[in-house]
Amino acid sequence: MDTSSVSMALSGSTTSNHTLNSTGGGSWEISDKAKLCRFLCYGSEGALYSTRENGHIRVEKTGALQSMLQEKQGAEVLEEIKRFAQDGQAVRLEPSIFALALCSQNPDVNTKQAAFKALKDVCREPAHLFSFIKYKKELKEHMKCGIWGRALRRALSDWYNEQDAMSLAAAVTKCKQREGWSHQDLLRLSHTKPARDAIALISKYVTKGWKEVQVAHENKENAEEVIRVLSYLEVVEKVKHSRDETEVVTLIEEHKLEREQLLTEHLKFKQVWSALLKEMPLHSVVKMLGRLTSGKVLEPGSSETQFLCDRIQSETALKQAKIHPFSILLATENYKKGHGYQGKPKWEADRNILKAMDSAFYKSFMNVEPVGKCFVVAVDMSGSSSSIVPGTSISTAAAAAAIAMIFARTEADTHVLVYSEEAMVPFSISADMTLKEATDELVKFQSESRDCTVPIQWATENRKAVDVFVTLSNNPLWMLTASPVESLKKHRETSGANSKLVMCDLTNIGIAIPDTEDRGLLTISGFDLGAFSVIRNLAQDLI
Repeated sequence: MDTSSVSMALSGSTTSNHTLNSTGGGSWEISDKAKLCRFLCYGSEGALYSTRENGHIRVEKTGALQSMLQEKQGAEVLEEIKRFAQDGQAVRLEPSIFALALCSQNPDVNTKQAAFKALKDVCREPAHLFSFIKYKKELKEHMKCGIWGRALRRALSDWYNEQDAMSLAAAVTKCKQREGWSHQDLLRLSHTKPARDAIALISKYVTKGWKEVQVAHENKENAEEVIRVLSYLEVVEKVKHSRDETEVVTLIEEHKLEREQLLTEHLKFKQVWSALLKEMPLHSVVKMLGRLTSGKVLEPGSSETQFLCDRIQSETALKQAKIHPFSILLATENYKKGHGYQGKPKWEADRNILKAMDSAFYKSFMNVEPVGKCFVVAVDMSGSSSSIVPGTSISTAAAAAAIAMIFARTEADTHVLVYSEEAMVPFSISADMTLKEATDELVKFQSESRDCTVPIQWATENRKAVDVFVTLSNNPLWMLTASPVESLKKHRETSGANSKLVMCDLTNIGIAIPDTEDRGLLTISGFDLGAFSVIRNLAQDLI
């Protein structure tokens, strides 16, 4: 089937209004609010989530957002912005920050005031705050308006004044500047008047330096909060000027200092890394396994390696970090590769670490919160079994097996199907099946079908009321015999389910999929951790 045929089949009847059945009510048409939620989730109002599109956000991508603001729906827009920023389901936070900046430039006074009031809820870290100011500057040039009005100055002042003093002291010493802005810039331009002595101390430290702080507080009776902040900043300053490895290690261990607070030359010391490892977030640890191994911080049989292996396998640590099994898998495959970008650095993967990561993969399934919907995951491995998911070190076959396994083990009502020569074949993933076993079994199936409507037909014929169909393929060219939109519509009518379809092209090299008027159909190009958020949000009618 040629490209035009695929486009026609995918588009279906774009003029029709696909109405939900009695179980859901409402319309299947894509409203401005649905487009806004897609933008907040993955940075695009369209029906395509691409793992390649993590570029700069532009105002041209926010048509639905601007339309809602013009219709005086600012309050509703801001509620969605806060929800996506706070619930952890967005692929990344940048779209929400951009949308908040756009709302803060809106001529409507109520929308503008509400946007600035929401600043502390959306921009919880300094990096977020710097991005907000960056976007406001860009919007100033686009919208021909100013930035540094009274409302922004008050919002920034409130952001600093409402922080816990010790948390703020740590934040300003870990993230000093970003996006061309610094805390010194923001405190100066906002004319912030500190609300209490501890915040005044931090403000002086940022704008005037440590010596000015020392002079201001020596021989002075300070409040307990001020004493704690003074002591902490003194440690930060001390480590910045220390060249003694033993002293740096002691300061890290006693005061829980982090990597961002150290000098680059400190990171050349093995013992410094050993000290950092004890408190380093588990997400960071698994991403840095190669660097730590190449730097001889993790050596076979060492106490550091044993400590790390114990921590990686700890159910308590995994649960506390809320680390996703797909994150573990991606990190494991990168570590197995034995080298970083362009071959540097190089390392030999430690078998004990690999064993610990394998154990962590299965244990981390407990961190996947069930959606509580009926899923059909249909896998097509008709392309090359050795193809790699772009941006990762994992094969498309292993990725498909892992995705199917994650759904099968976390969603009670999941049916895994495999495309075969003759028809869709149910694929059983038992509780004790390993990822390798599942992958080996999947690649045995070959098919020339590659029709994403076949799983829908299977469910309709077998009277399965399916909420979400997820098709996974390493062959980008879909050969459609029917319109996905019409197939979904028929299944909704016969089953009573509010069915959706997610078409995943694991290779990220497929043809462009045209948008449809049916909000129940999405395409994912490539696959990463964010793809799980996209599927989850669609299943819950959030996008």
